[in-house]
Amino acid sequence: MSTNRREFLKRTGLASLSVAGAGLVSGCATSTNASSNLDHIKAASQKPHRQQFNMSGYVAPKLDTVRIGFIGLGMRGPGAVTRMNHIENVVIKALCDLRPEQVSAVQQKLAGTSHNPATYSGTEEAWKALCDRDDIDLVYIATPWHLHTPMAVYAMEQGKHVAVEVPAATTLEECWQLVETSERTRKHCMMLENCCYDFFELLTLNMARQGFFGEIVHGEGAYIHNLVDLNFSKDGYQDMWRLKENTRNGSLYPTHGLGPICQIMNINRGDQMDYLVSVSSNDFTMGETARKLAAKDSFYTPFVAHAYRGNMNTTTIRTKKGRTIMVQHDVSSQRPYSRIHLVSGTQGTARKWPLPARIATSHEGWVSQEELKALEERYTPEIITKLGDMAKQIGGHGGMDFLMDWRLVDILRNGLPLDQDVYDAALWSAVAPLSEWSVASRSNSIDVPDFTSGAWQSNTPVDVSLRGGGTTTVKA
Repeated sequence: MSTNRREFLKRTGLASLSVAGAGLVSGCATSTNASSNLDHIKAASQKPHRQQFNMSGYVAPKLDTVRIGFIGLGMRGPGAVTRMNHIENVVIKALCDLRPEQVSAVQQKLAGTSHNPATYSGTEEAWKALCDRDDIDLVYIATPWHLHTPMAVYAMEQGKHVAVEVPAATTLEECWQLVETSERTRKHCMMLENCCYDFFELLTLNMARQGFFGEIVHGEGAYIHNLVDLNFSKDGYQDMWRLKENTRNGSLYPTHGLGPICQIMNINRGDQMDYLVSVSSNDFTMGETARKLAAKDSFYTPFVAHAYRGNMNTTTIRTKKGRTIMVQHDVSSQRPYSRIHLVSGTQGTARKWPLPARIATSHEGWVSQEELKALEERYTPEIITKLGDMAKQIGGHGGMDFLMDWRLVDILRNGLPLDQDVYDAALWSAVAPLSEWSVASRSNSIDVPDFTSGAWQSNTPVDVSLRGGGTTTVKA
């Protein structure tokens, strides 16, 4: 962890770090500390960077067998281990979590398989021993947000490729650390943005590549998912870490809606974010929930005094080529689940939520279900045709998690560029702290750093096909 990050955690009372699937800490930011944090965001946004090596399009040496170590076995890690067990030419070499019981539970799930992983637990730095091993190629990180960058940086420095859950970073400084470390070590750093592998998102990406929408003009994404009960549950996120993250006021979790739109617009690969504007409502539910719970249970008393982020945050982004993106974040209202996923071009439009997903070719309305089915048959990308049915059976958010994991392994085995590289991890994650800055500045526009150092102008767009790959087999 960086010195500035430690200083911020110490000032905000967030310094009692827990590791590997454990929780964020005790304490939340005051207004004075939030102002200090804003200073750090401003400083990091001006950081000069000269690209050491372009990781966009980078092809790492092929790995016939991908040896994986997993850190974090709480909410997301166990599912990832299960999915990877279905992929051939994968060896699960190590499991790590702060809590021994979590490690034991996942280890038991692997009983009777070909995997016999070493285990690490019980101390806050047990994960480092996993990264230090010389028989691991990929470190898969599914821990609380504030641990993502420190673990990813350390793993890359130990010669490992990294797959890290979303968001990959929580501060601009951490975004730069990921970029600089990946460039210096020439190790992949992929943020595990599973929504880029959702079937409809992949369909619209392929449609965009084939010119169906014409020139892309505007896109919309969101993370609208009521998590109030889970965030306040004692049996939810370890040590209430995600609730504590909600004292930051901005678009805290933008990447699910943002990632697929960025790929369609070739952000970092032909276009780039220019500036953003962000506005948050007041909090009408979380503070009240804390007060009601504290009235019955003193455990919640420390959470009553804190200010929580607004229920709805809306962030708008303008790109260098004049496109616009709208991203919304709301995890504390009764609004039905949505990631929106709207693509608007000069010749066509697509929108997934509210369901059913729809496509239009004019302002007169959406195409019929028969026409939609014909478009799906024409534009469904190869990865879904090849693995879609099996992915649904294996699971993970309807199969998109499995497609993501399989694609990563296939990329490493065949020496292909990542679909989501370190610049995407940094940029998509950076929207959170940049939105905090805008919200705190009465929604003034904020320039977005260019993590590619200008290379976006010549970087190659994401290849939707399985060209050069598709060779990795799956066990039922």
